[in-house]
Formats: sequence, C-alpha cells, structure tokens
Amino acid sequence: MNAPQSSDHPAPSQSAYLVVARRYRPRTFSELVGQSHVVQALVNAIESDRVGHAYLFTGARGVGKTSTARIFAKCLNAPNGPTTDPDDSSDICRLIDAGEDIDVIEIDGASNRGIDEIRQLRAGVNIRPSRARYKIYIIDEVHMLTPPAFNALLKTLEEPPAHVKFIFCTTDPDKIPITVLSRCQRYDFAPVEIAELVARLEQIIATEGREAEPEALQLIARHAAGSVRDSQSLLEQLLAFTTGRVSVADVHRMFGTAPDAHLAQMLDHLLRGDAAAALETLDGALTRGIDAGQFAEQLVSCFRDGMLAATGADANLRWHSGSDVVPVIDRLAKDYGLSAVLAALQVLDQTLTRIRHSSQPRTLVEMALVRISHLRQLKSIDALIAGTEPAAPSRPQAAPQVAPVRREPPATPVASRSQPNSVAASPPTPSPVTPPSSAPTASVPAPPASSPARGDPPAQPIQPVAGSGDMQPLSLWQTACAQLRDRIGPYGEFAHAARWEPPQSLVVEFPQGYTLQKERCERPAVKSLLEQTLAHLAGKPVRLELRQSETGAPTPPSEASSSPIEQRRKRERAPLVRRAMDLFDADVSRVDDPPDGAN
Repeated sequence: MNAPQSSDHPAPSQSAYLVVARRYRPRTFSELVGQSHVVQALVNAIESDRVGHAYLFTGARGVGKTSTARIFAKCLNAPNGPTTDPDDSSDICRLIDAGEDIDVIEIDGASNRGIDEIRQLRAGVNIRPSRARYKIYIIDEVHMLTPPAFNALLKTLEEPPAHVKFIFCTTDPDKIPITVLSRCQRYDFAPVEIAELVARLEQIIATEGREAEPEALQLIARHAAGSVRDSQSLLEQLLAFTTGRVSVADVHRMFGTAPDAHLAQMLDHLLRGDAAAALETLDGALTRGIDAGQFAEQLVSCFRDGMLAATGADANLRWHSGSDVVPVIDRLAKDYGLSAVLAALQVLDQTLTRIRHSSQPRTLVEMALVRISHLRQLKSIDALIAGTEPAAPSRPQAAPQVAPVRREPPATPVASRSQPNSVAASPPTPSPVTPPSSAPTASVPAPPASSPARGDPPAQPIQPVAGSGDMQPLSLWQTACAQLRDRIGPYGEFAHAARWEPPQSLVVEFPQGYTLQKERCERPAVKSLLEQTLAHLAGKPVRLELRQSETGAPTPPSEASSSPIEQRRKRERAPLVRRAMDLFDADVSRVDDPPDGAN
C-alpha cells in the first residue's frame, strides 16, 4: 500500500506494516470518536485537579476504552502535565503510545488473572515511578481476574499510594465484584453512531489515497455495529479486496450479503403472498454465494425499518434500508400493517435462533419465507373472538339450576355405613334436592374443586342442603365449615357468632384467644373457597368478613380439635376397620361419621 499518508500517521515501511486499526488509533482526546461524554468528564477532572485514583472503562469491543486509557495516562504523565493537551513528541508520550513506557504498566487480565500476579502488582505499587509523575496500571479485560485476585486487590485499590493510578477496562462489567465497582469511577462507552463511523472511514480513505462510494461506507458502518475497530478492520479487508474505487457490489461480495435489488424483489414477493417466487429468489441469491443466515438478517433489518414506518417514526431512524428498498418498505408498512410486520419479525427472529443450532439453514429460511407469505391469510384473534361470541338475548333468561353432583358407587363395597367406624367406600347416591319456593331464583354455581394441598385428604363435592337459603347466619357458616372440613380443617368451627350486614356481607366472629384459627380462615385460598361454598348454600353472592370478638366464650368444635388426618388415622386403627380391610383386601378411601346413636 504505497498511498501517501497523513502527517499525523506516517506510513510505515513494508517490513513494519501496521494494520489500519493500529495505524489510525486515536492519540488525543480530539481524535476519539463518539465518546464526547467520557472526554468531557476526563478533561474537566484534569483541569479542576480532581483526578481519582481508580477508573473503570466499560463498553463493547472496539469503542475506545484502552485508547482512552492511554490518552489519559499521557495527559497525567506528560512533561508539561497534568494537561489536556500532552506533547506527543516527548519521549514519555511516544513510549506510552507504543505501550512500552516503564511507568505505565499495561496488564492483560485474561492471561494474568491469578492471585500470584496481583501479589506482584501489590509489591510493585510501593515503588515510586522512575521518571514520570504517576505509576499507572492499565488492566485490560479486568473481569477475567479470579475472585481471590480481586480480593487481594481490594485494599490496595481503596487506599493506593498517592503516586499510583488504576485504569480498568472491561467488556463485561457484570462479572466484576461490587466491592471493586464501588471503589472506581465508572465510565460507560456507548456504541458509536453510524454517521460518526462513516465520517471516520472517509478520513481514512482520503488519507490512504483511495476512493469509495458513500453507500459502501454506510454498509461497512452498519456491519461494524458501533465498533470503530471493527469498521476499520472491515475497511482494510476491502482495500485489499479491491484495487480501484470501493463499490457497494464489492462490499456485498466480500460480506456475502444480498444487494438491495434482491431484498426489494424478495419483499415484493412476500407482499403479494407469492411463496413460490420468494423461494426462487432465495435460490438465486444462494447460488450467487449469499449466505442464508446473512440473508435472513438482512430481512430482519428490512422488516425492522418497516415497523418504524408503520408506527410513523422519523425516517432518519431507518438506518438499514438502501435507496432501492425504501419504496418497498413504505408499501410494506401500508399494506401489511403493524401487526403483520411484527409477526414477520418474530418468525425471522426465531429462524435466526434456530439456524445457530441447525445444519440446514436454507430449509429454515425457506420455512420462514413461506410462513411470512401466508400471514395475510391468518385471522386476527379479535375477529375469531367476535365470531364466537353468542348474540345478546332479547330478554332476560332464568339461570339454569345447579344439579347436585352424583358419584357412581364402586363395583365392590368395602363396608356398610350402618356399622360404626366402617370403611366408607360407597356412599349412598343422594337424591336431587329441590329448593323451596322461597329460595332465590338466581342460582350460584358450585365452587370449583381446587386441588388440595399435598398431604390433605381428597376433596369431596359440595352437597347442596335443602332450605339452606333460610338458614341462620351461624348455622350457614357451620354448614359450610362442615362440608369443607376435610379441605380446610376444623378451624372455622371455632367461630361463635355470625350475622348479616348489608348489602351481602356475612360477618363471622372468633372469640378471644383464637387468633390462629381466624388467620387460617383468612388465607386467600381458604377464604375464597369459603365464600364460594357460602354463596352456593345461600343461593346468592356472599362477601365474607372475619373479625375478632372482644367478648364471648369460645365455642369448641363439634369434634375433637385434632386434625382431620389424625382423626382418620385413629379410625383406621379401629378393629372393625382393620378386619374389613383384611376381609376385602381394600384400602380406606374415606372415613364417615357414625350415625346418631351408634356405639
């Protein structure tokens, strides 16, 4: 490459060739691209004499972290410093630019990550700089240090000698311990904007004595994804790939991407729903050496710009669309609509994710194209819901009555209910209960059988009670608690008073000393089950309120206060139950109360 060079970056000899990314590395704050907020903060710190002892530079690759660290070190150690305009011709500045200064130690955190290396660093911290003002440690990829190494560095990092400065650079700050982050001034380097990358590439092209089409530099900047170093490396590849003017076609051939004309043709086929033509266009692109994954990524960029157009966003935000694609993008936003564009984006995103783990990328892209071309044939969920909604009745209709739940008895009964402490495997089939004429006409559906907690007995169906709508409040509450005893325990039976309050609130009071029982019934799942059961029994919606009574003697539950599981185990040990289990080779499915008067 015999093109003339700028005075700031003299051309090296052929034996000492430097790549573009190193040759055009920024050496002053004014040459730093896209990090004006970091430059302003560091310049103000130097001018106001508020330079800290530890800095952390974070950001993506190639955005200028290490270059900024070197520039900052030159500003601090320059012979005329600390200054924001160091003399690059001085011996100290030249050695810092080359990474060879004895007082500016650059350490690779990936290869010097152990505690032994940090111990050596701590031993050298107390030695004063040889000829400069500060001894500056620049640790690149600091997140690669091991936890013991970070711990060994903490005390030195918090209170270093006055002549020591630390500058850490990392692409993954989340891996750095918070104890280290809290001891540093953190500066986040943002990805560089495309316009700034293009401006920098134009300077390099002019300095190299070459020419390039503006759209070609735009494509390079897009592929760089905000990285200055990546854009310069790609430019160097193109300079070696071509001998004359760098064109858009050269960029597409080197990157393996499709020209804008191919993308516009593909979008037109998808808009018309012509899946066959879309597949033919894809085949032609792949035949020319275009990568299937790259083609899918380009389509993602096009649909992304279509999404912005459909939302009415500023046209300047549509970075990825070339001049040939812009008209089709506008049609895409108008004819497809935002919902279809978002659906296409999701299809392509899933395809790119699957391509990384598949050996058939072409097939996956073809599937995505066929699905996108048929998006217009899909019906929206709103339309489907509207089509399934029943028409509103012309007049009110009575709600259907709730039929009682019937259980089919098992083939072989285990024991008769007439015997006390028997194994109840086949309860008698209840007959349908007809509510009295005084009961409300509007019925309340029975509460759903929610899954019981692990270890609880199986839930039994809620049986309607004849005339329950006329029950007294306390009797209604006790009936509900009795039906739910196997599911919520005996806690509700300790309530000693209940009353109705308008409009439909059932106030249940627990006596003093029974706060635990009240809190158990107030649990959301238990309270919801109680309200549903009460509503089913009362024939109307019920809002339950549980209160603690100031007076009143506690009313013990109808049975022993032991838990249902303990009662069940006790009855299973009864001699008659054990004999029935042995006789019929059966297990206990439910334990019923003995009939009144049984011994």
